[in-house]
Amino acid sequence: MSDEEQLQFVREDPEGFQDFRDVLSDYAPQIEKLASQLGQNPHSPQLVGDLFRLMHTIKGDAGLCRVMFVVPYAHALEGLLARLRSGELVYQDVMGDVLLLVLDRLELVMGQIAAARPVDAVQMRTLLETLRTLESAPLPSVLATCTRLVAAMVGVQGNSEAPSAAVAGNAGGQSRQQDMLLFRTLALQLEQRMPEFVGRTERNLKLALELNRQAGGWVDAEQLEAAVYMHDVGMMFLPEQVWLKLGTISDHERRLMILHPAWVAGLMGRMPGWEGAALMVMQHHETPDGEGYPYGLVSGEICQGARILALVDAFEAVMLKHAHRGQRRSMLRAAAELNAADNQFERAWLDPFNQVVRRMLEQPAA
Repeated sequence: MSDEEQLQFVREDPEGFQDFRDVLSDYAPQIEKLASQLGQNPHSPQLVGDLFRLMHTIKGDAGLCRVMFVVPYAHALEGLLARLRSGELVYQDVMGDVLLLVLDRLELVMGQIAAARPVDAVQMRTLLETLRTLESAPLPSVLATCTRLVAAMVGVQGNSEAPSAAVAGNAGGQSRQQDMLLFRTLALQLEQRMPEFVGRTERNLKLALELNRQAGGWVDAEQLEAAVYMHDVGMMFLPEQVWLKLGTISDHERRLMILHPAWVAGLMGRMPGWEGAALMVMQHHETPDGEGYPYGLVSGEICQGARILALVDAFEAVMLKHAHRGQRRSMLRAAAELNAADNQFERAWLDPFNQVVRRMLEQPAA
């Protein structure tokens, strides 16, 4: 079967398609575990063999389930693993990142197909062509290509020009310290409502401030800190059965949910000196394409701090959704998803965000 025939991003057999999606989600943690073990013992023939057999199984299952577009990607990865198994190459962590990210990208594509959303076929064909070079290139070229692939899929490259932004005013004084303590206390109260929220405030604050520094300090750090603390506190004004609900919410519940930024922004706007943070909170669910809420603002109408909050909020949400994958893989998946959301975030903020995430990934595990 030719590439043109295989790379048709469609559901030939809906039942088989769903079966393969379920199977792939089961295989992915096994691959992550083996990749992690190989990072500790890169010369282990047993681990490399196990990884090769698992990829071969994925390729076979894709064929059986008629998810044919997966087959050439699995085959290319299998070719890389065959070189490791023969001893021609020595395993490096970046190779494991490629395995995981390609599987994640295939999962994303299957999700797009299931939701009847368009797939970027040109991008996927380019990915396949690059993967195929790993089957024969010398080791230095393999490592360089793997690094470029990870950068492309996670989005760590780019040199967008920084947007201009007005820096919010900064009035000092004891009352501001007391205000900030109140904001932080409310954020920590929100954390206690759900076990998976614990630690969320510190994670979000660290990422937001580091992102702002990476971008050159476009946003007033004190206003940004207050906005990080307060941006979701309005959720506590909703009935718990709405914001703690699992699954689909009703239209009435969605209308209530949309109100939560305005409640907190209104509160902060009445506190002297926090107008900048209030605006960030009000707008942090707006998106450049005008599909956000509460006002449907477009790119130039959204303040810079709100754009930071949107990225941080989305990154945390995807991390929580994929927490079962393990820390490194969930971070890679979250970064990849945010970079794939072309209409939700702006390149000028994604670029510094990607640099911050890359540094986080390079830090040794505690």
